Amino acid sequence: MALKLNIIIASTRPGRGGPTVAEWVHRYAKENSSFDVDLIDLVDFELPLLDEPAHPAARKYEHEHTKRWSESVGSADAFLFVTPEYDYFVPASLVNAIQCLFHEWSYKPAAIVSYGGVSGGLRGSQELRQLLGNLNVVAINQPVPVPFYSQFIGDDGVFGPNDAISSGTNTLLGELHKWALALRPMRTPVASAV
Repeated sequence: MALKLNIIIASTRPGRGGPTVAEWVHRYAKENSSFDVDLIDLVDFELPLLDEPAHPAARKYEHEHTKRWSESVGSADAFLFVTPEYDYFVPASLVNAIQCLFHEWSYKPAAIVSYGGVSGGLRGSQELRQLLGNLNVVAINQPVPVPFYSQFIGDDGVFGPNDAISSGTNTLLGELHKWALALRPMRTPVASAV
């Protein structure tokens, strides 16, 4: 059975570039990886700011949006975040989405394709890697930054990467798959000896 990769569009801001970049990443991953790939847009979950009464570690979700988000994250073996950088950080929408769950993230690898201006979102991706590490996620070291990302969007609205972006994404997907395989035993429930 193939491992499942969730590609997550991190920004929910109107006018965002994330869907355009993520649609290319999604197509590329489907064609060039061993994962079953789903494209997930945070907009579709309409997650309010930390609105569950119980701590996420308790997994006592009361709201339907949190239950749907939990199911989506829990079903994945790996994550690839497509994120911009806002003020040297990742979007608040992504931080909120990560922090409203706990166990669903554990022992899974994550990779990052970041986009933005001159830094290509690298500063934000470093902050994201640290946050993910706090939730027992293995954030791999091969982020793919896309500086001045709008230059890669054609008149047709389609993202067309250069060779460096494609090559980096290929490396990223390979590393992500290795980690997803290596961590699989830690995600598999073990029957308790009674």
